[in-house]
Amino acid sequence: MTTANPNPNPNPTASPTGIRLVVLDMAGTTVADGGLVERAFDTAARELGVEPGTPDHTEKLAYVRATMGESKISVFRHLFGDEARARRANSAFEQAYGALVDDGLVAPVPGAREAVEELTADGRTVVLTTGFARVTQDALLDALGWRDLVPLTLCPADAGGRGRPFPDMVLTAFLRTGAADGVRQVAVVGDTSYDVLSGIRTGAGLVAGVRTGAHGDDALREAGAHHVLDSVAALPALLRGAG
Repeated sequence: MTTANPNPNPNPTASPTGIRLVVLDMAGTTVADGGLVERAFDTAARELGVEPGTPDHTEKLAYVRATMGESKISVFRHLFGDEARARRANSAFEQAYGALVDDGLVAPVPGAREAVEELTADGRTVVLTTGFARVTQDALLDALGWRDLVPLTLCPADAGGRGRPFPDMVLTAFLRTGAADGVRQVAVVGDTSYDVLSGIRTGAGLVAGVRTGAHGDDALREAGAHHVLDSVAALPALLRGAG
């Protein structure tokens, strides 16, 4: 498992009011999915012959929980070894998760849409990112009615295939939007240590964790989070310099 390293920069944060681009994670940060990742993993595990209740399943589920936020295909490569088995598991996972989304089992984190609208009204560009495949991300956007909420959404395939904890999606957002003059004007926000680490590796001026998802305060701060917020709803005030 990738270890989230503390941020080596003792003075990492830009002035919150100087942020021009905000890169937000989806599941756990702006989207409440009620544990659908674990339910979809059970389906994928069965596809590969790993039954719930077995020691193998318990071990693999623990890894899935620890690596929330990482690209799902990367997780399955670790769990199942060869590429063919990893892709088989990933396909089963994405199909199962998409079906659960279609059943209406997702909702916005309270205040998330309003936060995005406030950030936009303040003149900031917002990008939504995910560790899921594009088809699953699109299913989430459709289920929430968020297709037109932001100008750009990204999954690992949109950034050359590498998801978190690599900085590629954040840097792709930076390059594609042209919203910021440098990475110090970028904020990265997520609910996992992998979200945080991707922001730290980017050199983002502000990196924040939120308490609405997979990882707690200790993991988020160990990864280098400059701030830990109760939820993304608190972000606009922070970026206005009020938090």
